[in-house]
Amino acid sequence: MKLVKNTLYVTLEGAWVHKEGEAVTIHKEHSKVAQFPLHQIGEIVCFGFGIGVSPNLTEHCASKGVTITYVDGRGKFLARMQGPVHGNVLLRRSQYRIADNPEMSLSIAKCCIAAKIQNQRNVLLRHLRNHPNCDGEMELKSSISAMEHSLTTVKNVSEAGTLRGIEGDAADRYFSVFNYLILNKDSEFVFKSRNRRPPMDRINAMLSYAYSILALDIRSALECVGLDPYVGFLHVDRPGRPSLALDLMEEFRAPIADRLVLSLVNLKQVNSKGFKVQPNGEVEMNDETRKTLLAAWQKRKTEELYHPLLEESMQTGMLYVEQARLLAKCVRGDIEYYPAYLWR
Repeated sequence: MKLVKNTLYVTLEGAWVHKEGEAVTIHKEHSKVAQFPLHQIGEIVCFGFGIGVSPNLTEHCASKGVTITYVDGRGKFLARMQGPVHGNVLLRRSQYRIADNPEMSLSIAKCCIAAKIQNQRNVLLRHLRNHPNCDGEMELKSSISAMEHSLTTVKNVSEAGTLRGIEGDAADRYFSVFNYLILNKDSEFVFKSRNRRPPMDRINAMLSYAYSILALDIRSALECVGLDPYVGFLHVDRPGRPSLALDLMEEFRAPIADRLVLSLVNLKQVNSKGFKVQPNGEVEMNDETRKTLLAAWQKRKTEELYHPLLEESMQTGMLYVEQARLLAKCVRGDIEYYPAYLWR
C-alpha cells in the first residue's frame, strides 16, 4: 500500500510555524494552536500574509524534501521553498525536445484534453444516473451529446489552436448546464457562467480556489517524478507559469475539483453567508469557508479511486503521482502515448 502524506494548510494570519522536537507546532501570540507529527507532513502551504516559518523548520523541510509553499488568500501562487532538486536530467531533456516539437507536443495535449472532455461528460452522465427525471434533463443530454462530438473531433486535430478551440467549446457546453448539478436551492448558490479573475459569485469563488489547490498538488507530483512543471505541451510558456501542471490538471478538474465543490454545496457543508462580496462585485470565501474546503480537500486526497489502466484502487493523492509517472514514461519513449486518467 502507498500512503499519501498530509499537506499542512496554514490559514491563521499571524501564525508562527516552527519545529518542536519531532513535531510541527503552530503558535499565535504565545499560545499553542496546533501540533502535528513531522513524519506525517509531506508539504506545508501557507495562505495569506503574516505567517512565519522558523529557520529550523525550514532547514528540516529542505533536507527531507518537504516543500513550503506560499499563496495569497485567493489561492494564487506566490513562492515556494524546496531543497535540492533530483530530477532526471535525461528525462527533462526529452521533455524540452517534445515541448519544442509541435507535432509531438500536440500528441500529448490531445490525450489530456480528450480526457478532460470525457471526464466532464462523465460527471454529467453520473448526475443523470443518480437523479432520473431531474431538472434540466433535456439540456444535460444535449450537452452530453455535443461533448461526445467534441471527443470525435479531437482525434483529427492537427494544430494546437484548433485543439484549444474544441476544449473551449466543450467547456462552454459543460458549464452551460452546471447549475443543474446544484441541488441546494439557496438562491445565492446559483451558477450562471464560469467567470474568474475575479470570480463574481460563490460557486466560481470555490471553483477557482479548488483549481488553485489542484494545481499545487499536480505540480508537486510532477516534481516527484522528475519532470519540469514549467514546460508544458498545451499551455504556452510564460514566466512563472507552471504550464505542465496546468496541462496535467485538466483531466482532474471535473472529477476532483468540480465534484468536491458540488458536494460541499449540495450537502450544505458551506452556506451562502460564508463569503465576502467586495465593492467591485468580486466574491471571496471567508476564513471559515476556506478552512471547510481545505479540510474536505485533504480528506478527499485520502479517499480511493479506481484506476482503469492500472486496474487497482488508490488514494486520490497518489493518483496524481501515478499519472505523472505515466507522463514521464511517455516523455522517455517507454510507452507510445500518454494514457490520461478517465474517471467513471
